[in-house]
Amino acid sequence: MQRVQNIRPAGEWDRIGAIDCVVLDADDRTRRRFVLTGEKGTTLLLDFPQPVTLHDGDGLVLDDGTIVLVAGAAESLAEIAAATAFDVVRVAWHLGNRHADVQFLGPRMRIRRDHVLEEMVKGLGAAVTLVDAPFDPEADAPAHGHAHEHDHHHEHGHE
Repeated sequence: MQRVQNIRPAGEWDRIGAIDCVVLDADDRTRRRFVLTGEKGTTLLLDFPQPVTLHDGDGLVLDDGTIVLVAGAAESLAEIAAATAFDVVRVAWHLGNRHADVQFLGPRMRIRRDHVLEEMVKGLGAAVTLVDAPFDPEADAPAHGHAHEHDHHHEHGHE
């Protein structure tokens, strides 16, 4: 079993060179220690001192220098679009106030399917479209006070 030595962020490495791929949902992409098996059978150990958050498209650099692609599993999501910048901020505030995980995609945002939250944002005037897609929610802010942290260990110094 090979060990993960480093993480290359999505967009900063050539995905074509990946020797294998691990498909993980958003919850499984935040770990400190985890044994993974790729689609082609590669077994690897992710073992860092602090939890790391992997993103769709990241590369796991193994002991021998080869890279395994991280792919986000498709999840049932609600994509939210609001008419104005003010409405986007207002919807985001209400979602944050309810501690919902949110992924921002420019003027749109995604949350996990939740009929209560979906009705709330519709009531705020936002449009909701149901999608199945990888989910990459924002990490908790460092001073948020949760017992877990979402650090990255990347070659370009983000730790």
